Amino acid sequence: MSVQSELSEAERLKVEELIEQEDGAVHKFSNWWGKLLTGIAVVMTVFHLYAAASTVDQQSLREIHVAFALGLVFLLFPMVKSWRNRIAPWDIAAAGLVVAIIWYMMTGGSWTSLAGSDDFLDRYVDPSKMDIAVGAVLILLVLESTRRATGWIMPIVSMVFFAYGLWGNYLPAPWTHKGYPLIDLIAELYMTLNGIFGSAIDVSASLIVLFTIFGAILQASGAGRFFIDFSLRAMKGQPNAAGRAVVLSSFLLGGPSGSGVATTVTIGTVAWPIMREAGYGKSAAGGLLAAGGLGAILSPPVLGAAAFLIAEYLKMSYLDIVRMAIIPTCLYYFGLLVMTEIDARKYGLRSVDPAIDMTLGQLVLRYGFHFTSLISVVVLMIWGYSATYAVFWSILLAILVSYLRADTALWPGKLLRALADGSIQALGVAATCACAGIIVGIITKTGLALKFSSIVIDLAGGSLFWTAIYTSLIVWVVGLAVPVTASYIMCAVIAAPALIKLGVPDYAAHMFIFYYAVLSEVSPPTALSPFAAATLTRADPYITTLQSWKYALPAFLVPFIFVLDPIGSGLLLEFPKGLFWGWAIWVTIGAAVGIVALAFATQGHMRRPLSIAERVVCFVAGIACTFPDLIDDYVGGMVAARLIGMALLGLVVAWQFWRPPAPASTGDAG
Repeated sequence: MSVQSELSEAERLKVEELIEQEDGAVHKFSNWWGKLLTGIAVVMTVFHLYAAASTVDQQSLREIHVAFALGLVFLLFPMVKSWRNRIAPWDIAAAGLVVAIIWYMMTGGSWTSLAGSDDFLDRYVDPSKMDIAVGAVLILLVLESTRRATGWIMPIVSMVFFAYGLWGNYLPAPWTHKGYPLIDLIAELYMTLNGIFGSAIDVSASLIVLFTIFGAILQASGAGRFFIDFSLRAMKGQPNAAGRAVVLSSFLLGGPSGSGVATTVTIGTVAWPIMREAGYGKSAAGGLLAAGGLGAILSPPVLGAAAFLIAEYLKMSYLDIVRMAIIPTCLYYFGLLVMTEIDARKYGLRSVDPAIDMTLGQLVLRYGFHFTSLISVVVLMIWGYSATYAVFWSILLAILVSYLRADTALWPGKLLRALADGSIQALGVAATCACAGIIVGIITKTGLALKFSSIVIDLAGGSLFWTAIYTSLIVWVVGLAVPVTASYIMCAVIAAPALIKLGVPDYAAHMFIFYYAVLSEVSPPTALSPFAAATLTRADPYITTLQSWKYALPAFLVPFIFVLDPIGSGLLLEFPKGLFWGWAIWVTIGAAVGIVALAFATQGHMRRPLSIAERVVCFVAGIACTFPDLIDDYVGGMVAARLIGMALLGLVVAWQFWRPPAPASTGDAG
């Protein structure tokens, strides 16, 4: 019996509500109006596939993307949740306004000829009254569409920044600037490529929407269920089969989905009954499911939407970002595996045989073709194709291979639904990127990024360690209120410069901010993945959140290595200043040992329960391996610090093996 059938109607609605907090509440019409909206979403998908395979100029692509995305947000997302499945006249009017404004921009105000687009961009220094009126309406529409798709926080933050642009001249130093009139700000935000139509919306239009289409196609063809079944069958008969299967399926399913909550719920509906039978308690199971789902935002080939923005801001290929994410992703899942292995010994978990009527070989033989489209994305990028072109061909491949079996084939009705879902799932991110453009435009116009970086460095006394600590806290706090994409965009432009000023490579600074933006996903009050997992397992949501922290936290010390360790960029497979592969291997081993030591300290168990002294030694060993710069001055360098950490952990392990293990607990895990 699945968890979905075990859940009460109220609990099922709660899960849907948590998913909607990430993706937004969407109308579900079944009449002709629903078919019309589905048709518009399909047209949006087809347009973006056409743009990926042909040459649509960048400016037109951004503008048409905004027209589709914002228009559909007004038609699909209710003004108030209680009005779901009730379309209002003003929703249609707002969608029509968006389309009219974009047409005005593309025709340069002539309304008849598309040749006027360049003239429109050129006259931002002296806009007409009509230009300003149209721009003001567009900004309001962007704010309202973002509120509908993601909630109040992002529009409020954007309005605060807009107010700063207007009246920042009244603030004391160092926050003050000369102040800008309303006309200048409106023109800057929609008549240039520094605001709403800036790099964030460019990435949304050219990459994010394509990868959400890719994920929707894989889900519709049954790839998600195959990845879960493959993981459960691969781990059959082992004491910690349930925990290992959750980690493996989180990686396989999370890679193409890029959504933490969706991955948590999809895996949880299948895995929770098996975890319960194996001996996992409600909170521990929910914590592991949420931590595994969190990995979806970290895992290649999709990562999260913010990863595409990193590539844009750093002017790097997306393949470079994927390459930089490989070792940190492996370390994250390695940390989860270590924690689950400790669980197996700590709680005496049982082996469970999943109810799958095929052997692993039979499963791969029948459905293994689902792996091909995942592999093709990376292979095509390695061959030199752009990420846009690679995902375009991978989408086509995923559709074609689905016809290898009748039960996975994307026949027309199923295919159209998947194509529509691909664009609908991208609407929230598109609105967020447009709204974030307001923030980025104001920051660029006022020079706030440089002011903020100077303030952070001064507060840290010029110390790189404390600057990194303050930056992580800033990103974490911002991430509590807004989605990962918005958190990354804001902090990339205001916090990253502080780290870069102190000598941290720009790619390391941006990856550091990205990982801490992701960490906020398992932090209350917006811990959507743990809350969804808690609903599935009927556990206390806050205890489940703490459990997810327990599973994820050791691995989240790794980003500090990027910025604090001179050879830490080796984890990102970047080798500046003569750094070579040997040092990259060394720093990776150090990080892995640190994760193991911190996992032992966090869990308080190895072969048997750890004493307080043993846990302290494991904690010190973990810190020495992950933060060797804290003690390198006292022990003769970072290499010596890591060796000392490894030696301390080795002593605890030896002591544990020298003494006979205590009987395993028979209680549930958590």
